[in-house]
Amino acid sequence: MLYKFNTDNDDLDKLTPVAFKDFSALGRLEKDLEDLVARSVLDVLFEDAGLMPVFQERKYQAEADIYALNEEGDLTIFELKRGLAGEEALHQALRYAQEAGQWTYAQLESKYHKYSGQDVELHKAHQEAFDLEHALEPRSINVKQHLVVIGSAADERLINGVDYWRRQGVSINFLPYRIYDLAGEYYFEFFAPPYDKHKNPADAKGVLFDTNRSWDEESIWYMVEQDRVAAFGDAKRFVRHVHPGDIVFFSHRWSGIVAAARVRNGPVRSPAYDTLYRDVEFITPVPKRGSAIVGMPFSKVREITGKNFYWARTIKVPYLNSDEAEDLAHQLNCFLQSNDV
Repeated sequence: MLYKFNTDNDDLDKLTPVAFKDFSALGRLEKDLEDLVARSVLDVLFEDAGLMPVFQERKYQAEADIYALNEEGDLTIFELKRGLAGEEALHQALRYAQEAGQWTYAQLESKYHKYSGQDVELHKAHQEAFDLEHALEPRSINVKQHLVVIGSAADERLINGVDYWRRQGVSINFLPYRIYDLAGEYYFEFFAPPYDKHKNPADAKGVLFDTNRSWDEESIWYMVEQDRVAAFGDAKRFVRHVHPGDIVFFSHRWSGIVAAARVRNGPVRSPAYDTLYRDVEFITPVPKRGSAIVGMPFSKVREITGKNFYWARTIKVPYLNSDEAEDLAHQLNCFLQSNDV
C-alpha cells in the first residue's frame, strides 16, 4: 500500500492511504498485462528468481499466460488476472498446471522452439541460460511444477483460494499488484517474494551487459573505442536499465568479462533508430582492436560473485549490489593487468 504524508507546520502528522486501481480500470486487456510481465519477468520483477521463459499463451488456446523454467528444471506457470477474478480463475490456473505437468520433454521443447524461434535443444538452452557446468538430463526437466497467480491486491476471493490450496500442499503463490494514478501518470506496484524484495533503483548496481558478439563482431569496438555501453535492435531498451553511477561489466561471448566501466551522468542517446547508448568511463583495461581479446572466464565470475546469471539475455540478471560490483571490478582489474591487457 502507498501512503501519503500529511504535514502540519513541517511536522509529520499522519498517513493517508492512496487509492489504487487494477488493470481493468485502465481499459487495457489481460494480454497487455501478460506482455508487460513477460517482458519484465527476469530483469525487473524477478531480479533474483532465476527464471527462463520458455512459452507464452497463444490466442484461442487453453493455456496459462507464461511458462518458465528455474535452474533446477522445475516449470513455473504464471496465470495473470487484470481485474477481480475470484475462485473460477484459480480453478482454471490449477487445470493448466495439471496439464503442463503431463507434458513430455519433447512437447515442452517443441513449445520452446515456437516461442524462441531458435532450433536448439531445450536442455542445452537451459544450460546456457543458467551457466551450468553440465546440462540437465531431459528427464530432469518439468519434474515439478509451481503455480504463480498474479492479480489485483483487492481480489480477496482469489487470495483466499490461493491460501486454501497452499494449505493443501500445492506449490502455489499469489503475487498482488496495484496501479496508482499520480498526477496523471500511472505507476505499477508489484510484490515479489520473499518479503517484497526489490533493489532500490536509487542505489548504484553492477550489471553484466552483453557486447552483441553473437550478431555483430564489430559491436564491441563501437563501445570500447567510443566509451559507451550500447544495445541494438529489439534489445536496445536494455540500455535504459543502467543508470549513472552503475558499473557495467562487458560480457563478450566465448571470452568472458572483458572490461568494466562506470556509467557517466547524462541521458540515454540514440544515434540511430535501432541503437541506444550511455556514456561510460572505463575503470579497467579494455581490449585493443587487432589483439586477442582476453576476458575473465564466466566460471570465475560466478565463483567471485556467488551468483548464477541468466547468460542468454542482453543484461545478465541478477544485478550486483554496489559492494559486489566494486569487488568484481577490482578483481577484474587485477586479472586483466596480470594478463597484460
